Amino acid sequence: MANKLVSYVKDSYVELVHKVSWPSLSELTNSTVVVFVASLIIALMIFIMDITCGVHPTMFWKGLLGYLYSMLS
Repeated sequence: MANKLVSYVKDSYVELVHKVSWPSLSELTNSTVVVFVASLIIALMIFIMDITCGVHPTMFWKGLLGYLYSMLS
């Protein structure tokens, strides 16, 4: 059992050091910027949908859904 565990750890180390291709610093930076910008765009879209659809009832503008709900009740 111990031999299998030691073998697994050694094989994992060899794979991570010699077989895995790690991104360069510039590739990692570019990917980080893309994820950050995409997250900001999605957050902005959700914020706009919250404002226009009336998810926040305390706001002055109730949004389209707020007006529909007030007409139905």
